[in-house]
Amino acid sequence: MKNSSKLLALLGLGALAFWRYKKATPEEKQKVKDLLNNAKDNLTKYGNDLKSKAEELKDKAEEKFNDLKSQAETKMEEAKEVVEEKVENAPQA
Repeated sequence: MKNSSKLLALLGLGALAFWRYKKATPEEKQKVKDLLNNAKDNLTKYGNDLKSKAEELKDKAEEKFNDLKSQAETKMEEAKEVVEEKVENAPQA
């Protein structure tokens, strides 16, 4: 199916939906509005949940990075002390 055919089919569905909405009773129109508002609320909630989860993961990653950085700095200091000690204790030539 070519893109133009898909576009025409989508346009036809949109026109049919618009026609059905215009001919609907006020109760049916309200049901459609409620359905759309409910879907919007659900998407907003899902988006907010996703955003908070991403922020939590970002914070955990930063904590882990800082922890590993601190460990690396500690190991470097220990290695530096060992090397300095060996240099001081090395026999003089």
